[in-house]
Amino acid sequence: MTSPIRKTIKAPDRRRRRHDRYRAEFSVTATFLEGNEYRKLGGHCRDLSESGIGMLLAAEINNGEVVGLHFTLPGTDMPLEIRAVVRYRRSYHYGVEFLSLNHQQREVLKCHLEGLEPVE
Repeated sequence: MTSPIRKTIKAPDRRRRRHDRYRAEFSVTATFLEGNEYRKLGGHCRDLSESGIGMLLAAEINNGEVVGLHFTLPGTDMPLEIRAVVRYRRSYHYGVEFLSLNHQQREVLKCHLEGLEPVE
């Protein structure tokens, strides 16, 4: 007797990103709540996508916390002020997802990404 053929249905890969990441190097200022006070701290962008940023930041911020980001993309003169949520943290490397991009910010970001090297 042979066993029936079973179809294997794979669950969607939750780690798959909505947008490709690109190598990027520029300064970022993060503002976040520490205790009862807001703290402003300089960090460094490592990678960038249409929906978020990977950055180094010497801080203790938990997943799910909201931060304010301030940065100017290299080659542009438009400073970006964006709210974001921490989605990943390993030591001082943070992955944050943008929460509030307006149309102009989204277009500036897309244009900037066109000239960058994708992260494998």
